[in-house]
Amino acid sequence: MIEVHDVALAFGPARAPVHAVDGASWTATDGRITGLLGPNGAGKTTTLRVVAGLIVPDQGQAVVDGGDAVAQPQAARARLGVLSDARGLYPRLTARENVVYFARLQGMAADAAHRRVDALADVLEMRALLDRRTEGFSQGERMKTALARALVHDPPNLVLDEPTNGLDVPATRALREVLRRLRDEHGKCIVFSTHVMSEVERLCDHVVVMARGRTVAEGTVAQLCAHAGTRDFEDGFVALAFGGRS
Repeated sequence: MIEVHDVALAFGPARAPVHAVDGASWTATDGRITGLLGPNGAGKTTTLRVVAGLIVPDQGQAVVDGGDAVAQPQAARARLGVLSDARGLYPRLTARENVVYFARLQGMAADAAHRRVDALADVLEMRALLDRRTEGFSQGERMKTALARALVHDPPNLVLDEPTNGLDVPATRALREVLRRLRDEHGKCIVFSTHVMSEVERLCDHVVVMARGRTVAEGTVAQLCAHAGTRDFEDGFVALAFGGRS
């Protein structure tokens, strides 16, 4: 379970700060895919970096399975799998070496790490990629490798920051299927950050809408449409995030 309580963070000089996050609050529960939806600059990525213990907010708290991610960032990261938009793979290492290296950083023994990689290769349908260097991988191949890296230590919580960026339709569909299996078969708490409405409609059980650094609405897709007074989810999102501006 991931909880964000009144998180705020500003960058830049005190006389003219940029409020990247301005009092965001939301909760993502176990066994559910929570969509974090908002326009570019809404504060989604910054909030997720606070959850991952990578940056310290000016105020508020991020809690991962009851532990304070700011006060105890290493403990929080041990219970998180993070897939960032940047992917961050080492191009001279094979897919297996990338994933095993991260497993070792998480404290896993070498034999256990290799067994876990083999198991994930079957789940993610990436066995043919394992012993290839990641340099030259397609976006879909990079996504699978980065997702295996995020899952190698079997964390109960998974955070994905705009994971479908640059993916083609087959890769996007494959990612959605994997996330559903992680939710349904393993009870993972999954946070899926995006600005693509169709992905949210197809995948997410609960949706948090962020705009201008704040949480402006949350609920199911149907509940958000009802709240906005629209039948179409995109129209509802525009109404909630931009005050009706198209």
